[in-house]
Amino acid sequence: MTLRTSVLDPAGVAVQSGLKQMGYDNVEQVRIGKYIELTIVAPDEMKARRDLNQICDQMLSNPVIENYRFDLIEVESQTGVF
Repeated sequence: MTLRTSVLDPAGVAVQSGLKQMGYDNVEQVRIGKYIELTIVAPDEMKARRDLNQICDQMLSNPVIENYRFDLIEVESQTGVF
């Protein structure tokens, strides 16, 4: 998850400033985000995607100021884990 581009990212600004002080003048922008890993049990990919979208919208992100994306990786299991 990352803040929407229209929202100021103070942590990103601080990191960018530090990088410039270290001589990395070629860094134009830094955005700081969150990485969340979870395992979900679903009978198929469509159900897993639907549930993950709802989880992100309702619990993990603030849709007013944050964007999110997720990657599904199927794990071989007898229970159909994605």
